[in-house]
Amino acid sequence: MKIRNITCGVLAVGLTASMSSCHIYKKYQTPQTSALTRAYVEARQQPTDSAAFGNLLWENVFTDPLLVDFINRALENNKDLNNARLNVDIAHAQMKGARLSYLPSVALAPNGAGASYAGSDINWTYQLPAQVSWEIDIFGKTLNRKRNAEAAYRMSEEYARATRSQIISAVAYTYYAIAAVNSQLELSRSTAISWGESVEVMKNLKLAGRVNEAAVVQSTAQYYSICASITDLEVQLDQLNNTMSLLLNELPQNWNIKTTLNFDRPQIVRTAIPMAELASRPDVAAAEQALAVAYYATNSARAAFYPGLSITANGGFTNLLGSFVKNPGDWFYQLAGSLAIPLFSRGQNIAGLEAAKAQQKQALNNFEYALLNASAEVSDALTVYEKSEEKERLLVEQVKNLEKSVEYTQDLLQYSTGTYLEVLTAQQSLLGAQTAYISTRLSQARAFINLYQALGGGR
Repeated sequence: MKIRNITCGVLAVGLTASMSSCHIYKKYQTPQTSALTRAYVEARQQPTDSAAFGNLLWENVFTDPLLVDFINRALENNKDLNNARLNVDIAHAQMKGARLSYLPSVALAPNGAGASYAGSDINWTYQLPAQVSWEIDIFGKTLNRKRNAEAAYRMSEEYARATRSQIISAVAYTYYAIAAVNSQLELSRSTAISWGESVEVMKNLKLAGRVNEAAVVQSTAQYYSICASITDLEVQLDQLNNTMSLLLNELPQNWNIKTTLNFDRPQIVRTAIPMAELASRPDVAAAEQALAVAYYATNSARAAFYPGLSITANGGFTNLLGSFVKNPGDWFYQLAGSLAIPLFSRGQNIAGLEAAKAQQKQALNNFEYALLNASAEVSDALTVYEKSEEKERLLVEQVKNLEKSVEYTQDLLQYSTGTYLEVLTAQQSLLGAQTAYISTRLSQARAFINLYQALGGGR
């Protein structure tokens, strides 16, 4: 009866105190403290546009069979992605533990002992007790720990999704970078052959008295310059092959990638609400879940100021009753309630709350910055993609005209109306334009990949 009265009194105290602590029970909601976060909340309420570029499956974006095989192998074997998945498993286990914290704890601790005094027979005593302890969550301490663990689990899922998107983009970019370097190598080697033939032409023209030794020397130097650039390209190709091997988690090897950079691209469809594109990005979603984790940590810090109520029950079978040993034994039980009210904790609760509030503000700043950074990445990728298309058209015309220039200057030199310097200049200009064209195609492919990732692609 006394225990019942104590429990009722404790509950009354708890209900009275809870009137001033309702905020610690509230679920996290995205703060609308700025125009940016308000726009984000409105965008999250809009239906998903499945046709939007960032919402397409990666298999519908990258259709090259060899590239598809590489991406699948990376998604299966990549260490970073596997570690991200393991982080999800860890967070899931912690979440399950937090959810089970609502249940009472049960412990069984059997024990026995014997004693003899002044040569008497040994008196054996034994107990088979079971203890049940239950913390009543009046002030949301367990609730906020559970919600914190759930938010951390969602955050780990978004980080894993972001890692998956990064792996897909990295494999695609490395794939086309290898293709671009192979194209540059092919161009440089064919150019080296052409310039080697020009050296022989200059030597023959010198013998005919048409040019002097300077023409032969300069054309020879130009030939060696293209040969030297080939070694740089071979080093770059080796580094890219190693990068691809690391992405696929395989031993270093040469990847035979001879694809063209003019690959098929799906139409880029943008959603009518730009913020909705950012809201679908995994890094943005992870930043918001980090804010939710900080929010529940602050609630837990507030809850530490309120009482804690625990109910403990002990029961079992024993032959030790009071100071007497009774055989056979008998059953016993005990029931107790305890209330712990924090009065003075040497400033730990106050310090914990202040730190939690500061960390929540940091998380909000990080979330808003993630939105701004995502917007900038989309803008950058889209601008580069559009301008690289424009630049590509201009370079095509430049290459056509420079090819004619090389042909004309060589003909003029043959007929003694041109100079060897004009030929060398035209050849160098053509090589520069052809190299710039390949680089522009690679930049366009990279911008396309970056735009897909920046819009939340990589599912």
